[in-house]
Amino acid sequence: MKKIALFAFNGDPMCFVHVLLNALDLNAQGHEVKVIIEGSATKLVQELADPTKPFANLYQQVKEKKLIDCVCKACAAKMGSLQAAIAQNLVLGEDMSGHPGMRQYLEKGFDIISF
Repeated sequence: MKKIALFAFNGDPMCFVHVLLNALDLNAQGHEVKVIIEGSATKLVQELADPTKPFANLYQQVKEKKLIDCVCKACAAKMGSLQAAIAQNLVLGEDMSGHPGMRQYLEKGFDIISF
């Protein structure tokens, strides 16, 4: 079993869907997976909360499996999705000047993949 941290920076839904798909697939294979939503991808926290949006069902599955480790507090504030993250009870990452740092994941033995 591997420990994998998927850092999603890209706010393009076609890129983000691959984060969601990989998170679900790796989790189904028994790996420990953590999704960290950063950068412009934080805007999708608000958009994908709407069940009529494409990929909203995948986002919901990832949330239900508790695979989202955190959402960048600084970026969510900048992208206008901070309140949506709070409303969804998502953890806000801010240990590195308002952003979730990679160091904490590396120190815990996670491989990091960024999208």
